[in-house]
Amino acid sequence: MKNTPTAVIDSGSSFHVEANGIRFHCRIDGRKEAPWLVFSNSLATNLSLWDGQIAMLENSFRVLRYDQRGHGGTEVPSQPCTFEQLVDDVVALFDALAIERATFVGVSMGAITALRLAARNARRVDRIVACDGQWAAQPGARELWEERIATVQNQGMQALVEPTVRRWFRPEFIAGNPPSLEKVRRMIATTPAGGFIACGRALQQYDYRECLPQIGVPTLLLAGAADGTMPEVMREMHRAMPGSNFVEIPNAGHLPNFENPEVFNQTLSKFLA
Repeated sequence: MKNTPTAVIDSGSSFHVEANGIRFHCRIDGRKEAPWLVFSNSLATNLSLWDGQIAMLENSFRVLRYDQRGHGGTEVPSQPCTFEQLVDDVVALFDALAIERATFVGVSMGAITALRLAARNARRVDRIVACDGQWAAQPGARELWEERIATVQNQGMQALVEPTVRRWFRPEFIAGNPPSLEKVRRMIATTPAGGFIACGRALQQYDYRECLPQIGVPTLLLAGAADGTMPEVMREMHRAMPGSNFVEIPNAGHLPNFENPEVFNQTLSKFLA
């Protein structure tokens, strides 16, 4: 499917579209005449990560979710990718689906995508929400990701499931073993190894510290309170971005929209209003 007219896509429909040389898996919910809002997922997840936000938004927005390249139902790239390429993917999707402008919300890898999109393509963005994503690769990122990539190459994605769950969520949340946690485990385990590796390469080396202060669109930065040093890093980002807002989400780690959807949704709704 190429250059799919959005008018023929029913709400609640999943579909594939060609953009930037990749076949993307997407889903659209909400009112056809409403403003666009786009969600972008983290590494090793898919668009269902945002299921807990749709009911709140579908009466006010036309919501697009897409699996980033190599994730979920989106085609696995043959080469490692960069965040410049991930932003090119977004712009190409906007063009293919006739989206002139949208509010863009991303978590982790999706948050970095959101920040770079706003810096490079401000005319396509109304607002951005960047959740638990840093403006530059952390020290030692190359070695850290090399180790995780080697684990996947040698043992497969299943070997990363429990270590990733322990990094992403608070011990109390894991101990409670809610049904939603099994959903995350499945997302990680079923992520194509090639997609994880390609996007893991993007996370090894990037630095957008210089361009973030020039972002002129309304920006909300969010961080789970229990996500290690992320809250302090994002406070520093907030201080460097005039006009941005920063909110720390309590009782949440790396994926606040999933671990504490009530507070996340309230915070997002307030910003969007």
